[in-house]
Amino acid sequence: MKKKNPLLAPELRELLKKGNTKAIRTFCETGHPAHVAELISALSASEAWQILQSVDYPLRAEIFSHMDEDLQIEVVASLPRMDVAHLLADMAPDDRADLFKKLPEDIGEAVLPALAQAEREDIRRLAAYEEGTAGSVMTSDYVTLSPHLTAAQAIDQLRQVAPDKETIYYAYVVDDQRRLQGFVSLKDLILARRDAKIGDIMHPDVIFARVNDDQEDAARKIQKYDLIALPVINGNDALVGIITHDDALDVITQEQTEDMEKLMAISGSHESGIYLKTPAWKHFLNRAPWVVILAALGMVSGLIVQNFEGLLMQFAILATFMPMLADTGGNTGSQSATLVIRALALREVSPRDILRILFKEFNVSMLLGLLLGVIAFARVLTMGKGSAIPGNCSLETIGIAIAIALGIQVVTATLIGAILPMIAVVMKKDPAVVASPALTTVVDITGLMIYFGTAKLVLGI
Repeated sequence: MKKKNPLLAPELRELLKKGNTKAIRTFCETGHPAHVAELISALSASEAWQILQSVDYPLRAEIFSHMDEDLQIEVVASLPRMDVAHLLADMAPDDRADLFKKLPEDIGEAVLPALAQAEREDIRRLAAYEEGTAGSVMTSDYVTLSPHLTAAQAIDQLRQVAPDKETIYYAYVVDDQRRLQGFVSLKDLILARRDAKIGDIMHPDVIFARVNDDQEDAARKIQKYDLIALPVINGNDALVGIITHDDALDVITQEQTEDMEKLMAISGSHESGIYLKTPAWKHFLNRAPWVVILAALGMVSGLIVQNFEGLLMQFAILATFMPMLADTGGNTGSQSATLVIRALALREVSPRDILRILFKEFNVSMLLGLLLGVIAFARVLTMGKGSAIPGNCSLETIGIAIAIALGIQVVTATLIGAILPMIAVVMKKDPAVVASPALTTVVDITGLMIYFGTAKLVLGI
């Protein structure tokens, strides 16, 4: 969602009130379309459309494409279908298809007949791909070349189609069945001999995605290989679209938003920019299930504490270190889980690497456990003076018990944090779901059992 900037809204409304079309046109033509759309988004649908009417359709459609989606839908719903058809016709194919999927069905069906047949088919084709796939984020606005063309002929062809294409830096070489053969860059064409054949200068090894591939996988390919665009092919290896780098950035941002919310056990839609637009009741429904489940699991921790009530009454000092134990276990477990989830998301590791991961995390946790155990022991000696201690025990013995328990808790929490995401991947689940706060609840339960069990063993109770 574009950030609304209400500072210029009064000035824009004043220009509309005075009918100063020239000033409005200058405002639209001199600013970047994205910036103009940001300012317009502070206005009502009718006011936004009045401003858009002051410029010609190519620029009008470009500004409209950058506007907030909700405002786009409001504007479309208020327009005659021919005006909507003109807007859609000048929009980029992927932006047009995305908007069409969000329009109310009756509006969409009313607008389609007003479009040219090629545009209708393009919308239907792009809108038909399942959400979350490479096909759902691709555009049909790309350049193809025949392998039999010369470099000079290819440049002439690019010059003709360039005004209507989103990007011409990459041109894709296809055969008569539109099967992807390779690609050439604009640089390749400029540097090649004029009579060189495209089939001879093209790059045959093409990084591509298939229409049903996950959109994040496709976006990561663009990121990994530093591509400006990624070709998308269907089951017959025919080129059907491309994913541009700007759309890949949107996909990665959306996926990061989804992972962030899942890390905090928030269900429901994970689109970016919808926080203020989502009703409080919807937020409640998204958060409540996991909160209730985790609260129920938290009762297990209470039962464990209750079971060792006698030990706490005899050694009250143990209660003062329980928060440190819980916090440390949750922190180390979350650190481990976060690193593993990130490595999984970036395809740096897979479930096959579980033993290597556990070995690495074990080594790290041993060092952390030793460090924190020493700190806990020193804290008991310095802050535990004056505490009521049974005569058969010493402050040093209690310090050793707490230090050992904390060290074991750090190791187990770290290993749990590393292994849970791997198990989730094996079970075809999202690894982000098992992380904090679900992980924290599990670590709290195991930590209390370790804590009290170690204390009883070391103190000989």
